[in-house]
Amino acid sequence: MTPEISFLFNTFFTLFAFVLIIMMVPGFAMLEAGLVRTKNVTAVLTTNTMIYLVASMMFLLIGYNIAFGAFGSDTMSAWAAFLFQMAFVGKTINIMSGGVSERTRLIPLTFFAIVMAGIIYPVVVNLTWGNNFLKDTFLDISAMHDLAGSTIIHSTGAWALLAAILIIGPRKGRYKNGKIKIIPASNIPLVTLGAFMLWIGWFGFNGGSVLSYASIDDANAVAKTIMNTNTAGLAGGLVVFILSYITYKKFDITMILNGALGGLVAITAGADVVGIYAPIAIGAIGGALVFYAVPFFDKMKIDDPVGALSVHLVNGIWGTIAVALFNSEYSLLAQLKGIFVVAVFAFVSSYIVLFIINKISPFRVDEEVEIEGLDSEECGIEAYPEFKKSF
Repeated sequence: MTPEISFLFNTFFTLFAFVLIIMMVPGFAMLEAGLVRTKNVTAVLTTNTMIYLVASMMFLLIGYNIAFGAFGSDTMSAWAAFLFQMAFVGKTINIMSGGVSERTRLIPLTFFAIVMAGIIYPVVVNLTWGNNFLKDTFLDISAMHDLAGSTIIHSTGAWALLAAILIIGPRKGRYKNGKIKIIPASNIPLVTLGAFMLWIGWFGFNGGSVLSYASIDDANAVAKTIMNTNTAGLAGGLVVFILSYITYKKFDITMILNGALGGLVAITAGADVVGIYAPIAIGAIGGALVFYAVPFFDKMKIDDPVGALSVHLVNGIWGTIAVALFNSEYSLLAQLKGIFVVAVFAFVSSYIVLFIINKISPFRVDEEVEIEGLDSEECGIEAYPEFKKSF
């Protein structure tokens, strides 16, 4: 294949992967809109829209240069390479925003999105996929293998979420008198739609990260990566399907879907370097981790309405470790070092930024607004106005 044809194939392939990843924007929106109460749905949808707008623009203006330096690519259009990387950036903030929904104002979240997309996430990318300004120092973590971001994206966003929850606190009445109040999802069809949109988007997320589709070997690598991605999602969902019935004699669709998403997060680091059966184990363990992590975080009074910590933090760590466990060519020490450095940087930097923003513009809505719902106060539009009682 001539260089020109390879260039065209890679450009088209990367743009197609970009489109699939952008499908995760409505995926996150639908998942979160279904998991929160009806009085907060418009606020969640507005937040997800804001994240795509702000994160994408900040990555264009500042973030890409911090992560990778000047625009340029020898194997595909530079603009396709940029768009592919831009598609990732908002996902870190989506992970964080969903976990603090139903009690958080939009303006301070926007401020944090600016910093996360413009500085925090690009620095993490710089240390791993990008320029690596710590190269040849004891903090160099470029040896960590993380194909599409189990640690770089999912854990980074989840460490920011943990910092935010510690600052903002739980929803009103969630933990009272030593008991955990269950707040049910408002729209199960939306949860299901959102989860499967995310699942489909993951094929571009992981498959596109192979970064080339210009030879038979490249095509096989992409197909294997997508197959492994799907397998891990299947295994994660199946394990929770079984555990849910064994434990509660019920089939909890929200937990089953989160189990599948946990499996997808777990395989994201190593989908390209493990065999076709390893994802069954990686995804199954990922699903089980979600099943047990959700009640664990509740016992710790860490209120996460969408289960993002269980899906993205726990499985971001597990998936990065799994690379070395299922492929002896990779160092467990290098994987652990990468997890640790990203964890410290992402959590500490996010906590500092969130703390400062919270002092200037508090994240938490007033108690009356939280009781009434954020839709009216924050957006002026209710998602389900016919459900509102009239007095």
